[in-house]
Parts: sequence; structure tokens; C-alpha cells
Amino acid sequence: MNKVAVTLLVVMLVLLTIGVVMLFSVSALQAKDRYGDAHYLLKRQLVWLMLGGVGCVMAAAMPYPKLRGVCLPALVVLTLLLLAVLVPHIGVKVSGARRWLGVGGLRFQPSEFAKLALIVWLAHWLTREKRRLNQFGRGFAIPMTVTGVVLVLILAEPDFGSTALLGCVAMAMMFVAGARLLYLVPTALSAVMAFSLLIWHNPVRMQRFLAFLDLEKHKQGAGYQVWQAVLAFGSGGVNGLGLGNSRQKMFYLPEAHTDFIFPIVGEELGLIGTLAVLLLFAVLVVCGVIISLRSADMFGQSLGLGVTLMITLQALINIGVVTAWLPTKGLPLPFISFGGSNLMMNMVAVGILLSIFRHGTAEGPAEEQEFFARRTTTCPDLAVVGSVNGYPERVGGNTKGDKV
Repeated sequence: MNKVAVTLLVVMLVLLTIGVVMLFSVSALQAKDRYGDAHYLLKRQLVWLMLGGVGCVMAAAMPYPKLRGVCLPALVVLTLLLLAVLVPHIGVKVSGARRWLGVGGLRFQPSEFAKLALIVWLAHWLTREKRRLNQFGRGFAIPMTVTGVVLVLILAEPDFGSTALLGCVAMAMMFVAGARLLYLVPTALSAVMAFSLLIWHNPVRMQRFLAFLDLEKHKQGAGYQVWQAVLAFGSGGVNGLGLGNSRQKMFYLPEAHTDFIFPIVGEELGLIGTLAVLLLFAVLVVCGVIISLRSADMFGQSLGLGVTLMITLQALINIGVVTAWLPTKGLPLPFISFGGSNLMMNMVAVGILLSIFRHGTAEGPAEEQEFFARRTTTCPDLAVVGSVNGYPERVGGNTKGDKV
């Protein structure tokens, strides 16, 4: 089983290497033109890469159950930072979106760290209330309300992509944990309807959606960026034009170093390069699922599922957008696109998966045994006579399924 952790770590390092190489290839010309230094963007990314490496090591070294004690304070602080982002002269506004806070010479996105904090808190809450997940209040209303507050603040920036991503992850975690479909399905349908209304009343996003439906018609307007991305894939062919030889990065493809870096991978490294990246993400998913299933306690399973979904869905959405399979959303490609906050957050997420792998077997069963033993000794009228869904079934003074 050690091969799983080693494979996960190697996959992350390979993706990071591809990201650094492609970022320099894509951004050198733009950085020279904008900042007078061809290495400007690369140096900023390397700073975040080092911070992410420290965060990854710390997360991997710390036993993951300790996250349960800090997840709520972290979520509260990050929620306040999300509010601060919306305040003029505090939040930094770029291209019509107010998503950043500035500290010294660095800017960071609180929403990126809020994603991870919410996932950890959800895993903690779903584990804590695992016997009452079929109830409306503690099994659905409370976790969905907390999730809704975070989503509304992210949506207000505005950031439709991150809102949709985090909403899908939260719903998936609640569904797998055992929340009732009677509550989840209407909520999901209501969210889709609300998103549709927001798009309908937002001219920019409505144009993007129309461009998605008919890209060729809008290739000189709202679909220009995606059209140039498709041309980049076509230019690369099977073998690519060679590293550094992209033509689309010569100011034809906007934001080629951020959300649209994958088409440049396709143009310079060809179909072989893009399939290699897809394979790496597929291996990462498999490793994440294996580690989650291997965890001996529900918190590790829920947390592993959440962080794996967060990375996977973000990659799928980004690739879907740049290949014209999804409407345009502003989500970077994990580990590869330029963007320090997202890079650091994803590296910490991998560190958490490694922590689940390292500490899951050693601490999980003991924690569960202590959990049941403590409740048996403190409740004399509770007798364990069997198991239901992997948890002891009890009879006596309390109704089966209620929390003691």
C-alpha cells in the first residue's frame, strides 16, 4: 500500500514540473512585455510553490484527526476574509471581479482556502452527526446553511466557477455520508434554477453561454478565447510543435498562462502531451479514492473524498472549458496554471491525503473503539447486540439510531 502514497506524491511532483516548464514557456513573452522581466510570473509562482511545499509537508506530518479541532475557527476566519474581499479599498478588483486580498507584495484568494476549510468542516460535521444524517435539521439544514453562506460570499465576488465546484463537492460529500435524497435533490434542482436565472440576467455570462452553444458564430466575440484554444489544440496535432514553439501564446490566446494553459500544452506537446496530463490526473483520482476507502474512520473517508473531488472536478471543468465542452468558467488547471492560492491549496490537499494514508490505519480503529466504549460505559442501559451499516446496533433506553 505504500506504493499508493508514493505514486500520489510522484504524480503531484510531475504535474508541478509540467506546470513550471509550461508557465515559463507561456508567460515569458507576456511578462517581458508587461513587467520588463521574462521571469517575473515564474518567480512569483515559485514563491507560492515553496509555500505550498511547506504546507504539504506540514499537512502530511500532522495526524489528520487534529484538523477536526481547528476546522471551525479556520472556517470562521476565512468567512470573515471573504466578507473583507467585498469591501471597496480592501478587496483587490481585477477584470471586474473582487477576489483578492493583498499582503505585502503578494495577493491571495481567500476563496481558495475557504474551499478546503469548508470541506474539512463538512467531513467533521458529517462524522459527528453520522447517526442523525437522516434528520432534516442536523443531517441537512445545518451543513447546507453553512455551505450556502460560503457559496453566496464566493458568488458575490463574483466567481461562478468556484461556487459551482464547491457546491458539487459539498452535495457529493453529504450524499455519500448518508444525507437523504429527499432533501438533496430539491436543493440541487433549486441551485441549478438559481444559477440559470443569474446567467440569464448577466449579459457577460449569457454571451458566454450563447458562445458555448454556437462557438463558430461567436468566435470574434464572447467565444474568441475558446476558439483560439481550439486552434491551439489543432495546431499541435499528435506530436506538437515543440516546447516553446507555440504560436497562440503570441498574444492570440488571452490569459494563456492561467485558465487557458492546457491548450498551449496541446499545441507544444501535442496529443501525446495532453493525454499524459489526463493520465496523471486519472492516477491522482485513483490514489485519492484508494486512500479514502482505506481510512478506518468516517472522517478520513469523507475528508479524502472531498479533497479528491475538489482537485478532480476542478481539472475536469478546466479541461471541459478549454476544449469547448463546457461554458467558460474561471477555474485554473490544478498544479499547472499560474495562480499561487490555488497551487498552495491543492498541494495542502495532497498533504492531507498523505496524512490520511499515514495515520488512518493506526488511529482510526482505536478512535472508533474508544467512541463506542465510552458511550457503552456512560450509558448502562445501552447494549450492543449487532451492527448496522458498520456501526453497533443498540437496544435499551435509547431508540436505535439516536445519539447518546
